[in-house]
Amino acid sequence: MDPGPGHKSGSEDWQCPLLCHCGLVNYQISVQGSKHFELEVRLLDAEGQIVAHSMGAQGQLQVPSAHLWWPYLMHNYPAYLYSLEVRLAAETAAGPVADFYTLPVGIRTVAVTASQFLINGKPFYFHGVNKHEDADIRGKGFDWPLLVKDFNLLRWLGANAFRTSHYPYAEEVMELCDRYGIVVIDESPGVGIVLVESFGNVSLHHHLEVMEELVRRDKNHPAVVMWSVANEPASFLKPAGYYFKTLIAHTKALDPSRPVTYVTSSSYAVDLGAPYVDVICVNSYYSWYHDYGHLEVIPLQLATQFEKWYSTYQKPIIQSEYGAETIAGLHQDPPLMFSEEYQRGLLEQYHLVLDQKRREYVVGELIWNFADFMTDQTPQRVLGNKKGIFTRQRQPKGAAFVLRERYWKIANETTHHPSAVKAQCLGNSLFTL
Repeated sequence: MDPGPGHKSGSEDWQCPLLCHCGLVNYQISVQGSKHFELEVRLLDAEGQIVAHSMGAQGQLQVPSAHLWWPYLMHNYPAYLYSLEVRLAAETAAGPVADFYTLPVGIRTVAVTASQFLINGKPFYFHGVNKHEDADIRGKGFDWPLLVKDFNLLRWLGANAFRTSHYPYAEEVMELCDRYGIVVIDESPGVGIVLVESFGNVSLHHHLEVMEELVRRDKNHPAVVMWSVANEPASFLKPAGYYFKTLIAHTKALDPSRPVTYVTSSSYAVDLGAPYVDVICVNSYYSWYHDYGHLEVIPLQLATQFEKWYSTYQKPIIQSEYGAETIAGLHQDPPLMFSEEYQRGLLEQYHLVLDQKRREYVVGELIWNFADFMTDQTPQRVLGNKKGIFTRQRQPKGAAFVLRERYWKIANETTHHPSAVKAQCLGNSLFTL
């Protein structure tokens, strides 16, 4: 049984602290094995009370005074989930059969304007991280204790979002995002699209299928607010325009309720796919991959980047990657590359500009990376990528405390709920989580 997309509220009355007008849950259920069946659909609130009821394989549940799903730190009652229950009674050759299916459901809206990203009608600012499914011992293998540790660190950090760079994460990760209120930019494994032949019909057909699989799997997660179809493609190549026009239109047809983007490292002047995205996501590494050691050039370069992109496209912008490699415990004054002081200094220079532009049209910032991770061995990597604000063992570098102070400050500016301040006061130590 496959409940379909459409977990949307019919109201944008976000000023109400807990309740809104009638929420709508559209559902579509497929049944295999018999054509003679009855379906009963019920929606239960967090207390187990039935708030909506229907019969049949397709329909719409109306939820009076719906509790909205809000992101972490955006509301006193974030991540409110209903439970959708589907009861099946069927006649088969072997006799009567009964089945039962449950699905957590969040009711919320997502919208994009020329300068804002809106959740439940309220401006939302992404302050979070990029991640990888990676750690010692198990590598990319799934690890429940590690996952819980990571989510505790995200909450300690005051992060409200992350991107699944650069592939879909385990379904358990998405379920925790729903329950913790961590917003997700859900990215396909469209990374390394850099050759002309990679934009051909064979690749495009496969990429369309990949997006169908990703939307089919993750469409019912309220934490997922935007699809990312690719990371750092060679979007300046001539075939890229048609490729991304087709791919993004297909993704929107699969799910009209969410915006679509891809993450670019191309210049605004040559990016041929940017006209088709809803949100501009830009990666830049000023004073790391060029202008080595010159932190003072970051403000001018970053401000120019934002201004050129926005004047060209009039779309909200997310700084989707930025950062510097850092060896934990390496200290240099004045700051030198790979020292903790250089990573902190680089972040602070970025933040000067982000603080200006987030009051205009920048709607998010995602550090690269949440934690150090292993890579192929090359002369450029010292035991993997060291751009994490935590080590691969999840110990904090100095930059983690810079971001924590910043993210909690932003959260307290954008919400006036006392729970945000209380949570910050209770989380002063990493070891209280």
